[in-house]
Amino acid sequence: MASKAERQAARDCVAAYHEARLGELLEHVGRALDRFRAGQLDAFEVDAVIHQYHRAAQRLWTFCGESSAQVEAAAHLIEDMAGAGEVIDWWQRGMSARARRAEGPDA
Repeated sequence: MASKAERQAARDCVAAYHEARLGELLEHVGRALDRFRAGQLDAFEVDAVIHQYHRAAQRLWTFCGESSAQVEAAAHLIEDMAGAGEVIDWWQRGMSARARRAEGPDA
């Protein structure tokens, strides 16, 4: 069983990860809005980006967990991935099934 300090460290680790990844996801929305304002995207294209953000943010939220056990498991996984130089592409995970099919198996 983890100590109180270890549980707090896990919560801090996951919170920092969650905030950083949300910031990355929001950058996609910001760029889409900038392109909309510049006349490069229409409202429907921006709406699709917002939906992808929403799906990605939901998956990220689920990964980060709500219970202490989930948070501790996520913290260990985050640390293991960082040590191995691995990242989860949350934006990609937020793609709709239709968009994933359109990209094909080699994407």
